[in-house]
Amino acid sequence: MKFESKHRILIFGASGFIGNAIYKELCGYFKTFGTYRTPKTEFIKNQQFIHYNVEEDDAYEILEVVKPTVIISSLRGDFNAQIIAHTHIIEYMKLHKTKMLFLSSANVFDAYSKYPSYENDKTYSNSVYGHFKIKIENMLLRLPKRQVAILRLPMVLGKHSPRVEEIKQLIKDNEPVEVFPNIIMNVTSDLKVTQQIHYIINQNKYGIYHLGSQDLVHHEDFIEDIIHVLQLKKPQFKRVYTTNDDRYLAVLPKDHLLPKHLQLQSKEVLKEMEL
Repeated sequence: MKFESKHRILIFGASGFIGNAIYKELCGYFKTFGTYRTPKTEFIKNQQFIHYNVEEDDAYEILEVVKPTVIISSLRGDFNAQIIAHTHIIEYMKLHKTKMLFLSSANVFDAYSKYPSYENDKTYSNSVYGHFKIKIENMLLRLPKRQVAILRLPMVLGKHSPRVEEIKQLIKDNEPVEVFPNIIMNVTSDLKVTQQIHYIINQNKYGIYHLGSQDLVHHEDFIEDIIHVLQLKKPQFKRVYTTNDDRYLAVLPKDHLLPKHLQLQSKEVLKEMEL
């Protein structure tokens, strides 16, 4: 197979929803490796996949075997174990000038509620998850700029995303679907995120990217739209009000805009679910 560059890519968390979508996008173009935690036949048989448990195994050992030029972190699991893993990855990066793409979250801004957040806004979180993502972002931001791309994601959806599967199961079980009427957010899809990551690697981009839709939606309205697009029966909704006012949890792109064909609107996320 002819690859389009000399890159060797290692995806930590390549068996998860987003990590696996990234692997499928990149493996035809680059020498791509991934880690998996839960043994499944498809991963065990794939010679490019390596077993890795973030709570038990040392990331440095895998890095020394694979010798990647680009690392993509899409890990899940115990937060403290992930911080140790990223500390070891950073030690490797300092020695080998390897680049990292770190999948962060809109939650690094979840303490702000009055407005959406842009790439250079100061991070501020009230949640344990948001604090954890900020900690790793700050570790990476101490490295030379060209070695790091921080990719902040809003809610990532897709036809078979965990959130969509959960909605289907709740409706099947006649259980209420939880919605947050006061949350204003942006969204993205697994297909668009993987294309954006491919472009960032190809063009050797670095810095902070907000990979969300350029428009905003209310959480409740968008969940209703998903249910309509998937032609599911109308469920009971459990409306959760965290505040009396509208609250923003959105990461909008402004400083690092991608080409037009890689930008998206929320309606495109819904369209992809129809395919």
